[in-house]
Amino acid sequence: MQIESLKVFCDVVESKSFSKAAVLNFISQSAVSQQIRGLEERYEQKLIERGKRNLTPTPAGEILYEIARDVLARLEGMEHRLRELTRSVGGTVRVATIYSVGLHEFQPYLSEYMRRYPGVRVRVEYNRSNRIYDDVVGNAVDIGIVAYPARRSGIDIQPFRSDELVLVCPPGHPFTAYKKIEMRKLAGQPFIAFDRDIPTRRAIDKILRDNEVRVRIAMEFDNIETIKRAIEIDTGISILPSMTVQREVAMHSLALVHFARGSYQRPLGILVKRGRRIPTAMQRFIDILLERS
Repeated sequence: MQIESLKVFCDVVESKSFSKAAVLNFISQSAVSQQIRGLEERYEQKLIERGKRNLTPTPAGEILYEIARDVLARLEGMEHRLRELTRSVGGTVRVATIYSVGLHEFQPYLSEYMRRYPGVRVRVEYNRSNRIYDDVVGNAVDIGIVAYPARRSGIDIQPFRSDELVLVCPPGHPFTAYKKIEMRKLAGQPFIAFDRDIPTRRAIDKILRDNEVRVRIAMEFDNIETIKRAIEIDTGISILPSMTVQREVAMHSLALVHFARGSYQRPLGILVKRGRRIPTAMQRFIDILLERS
């Protein structure tokens, strides 16, 4: 039995997905199935219940998962200690980030990390906030980056940075005539919003309520790129982090306007599973995130 098969099995259990485990291990989904089948044949027991919605370990699978996790952790610890002898940094760091940060703010940190530690392999995936919390707790990723970080059982949070929230509208919109705009002027405007379960949407809704402003929700989307495209075709306006629209503003496909009477900030946070041992490669990544923020 190969260590790689145990790693794949643990990834299937933690992610509850053959396809997700395939992405995490840079192999095909059929290769994941073959490795799980190989383990089942070796131990002559079914290890994974393949339901319509979720994959769950059988009692035998629970035993294998518990022991395999320990084996992999010990192996990781051994590799860490061996690298310490040569002062080298290697291994893999798995990072999950929300779309807006990953697409628009993350690259400088990643580039700096790869420049300093070329021996480390970094896996980056984009996901919704609620899934990132689950993946950090379930060991599917090492580091999570979310907006409006919230306390959750089993998770430690470190403040990362913050983004200014600004009004975003198509070029030529009447609001672009303002250098700074009063929030009350947004009342009754068609508004392109995030889905209701996204933390940034909840924060924006509170800002509007606090200012006694009611907008007209024209569309709701789960990612920032779709919201920007909807604004570009003049479907409505929105409130978005300024960093996420810099490219479009430079290309004159979108315009931003700052708010009068102070600014509104969107805090970002770094999530790490509470109590886990932090390998050197992972700690160095966190260090770079904090030193550049």
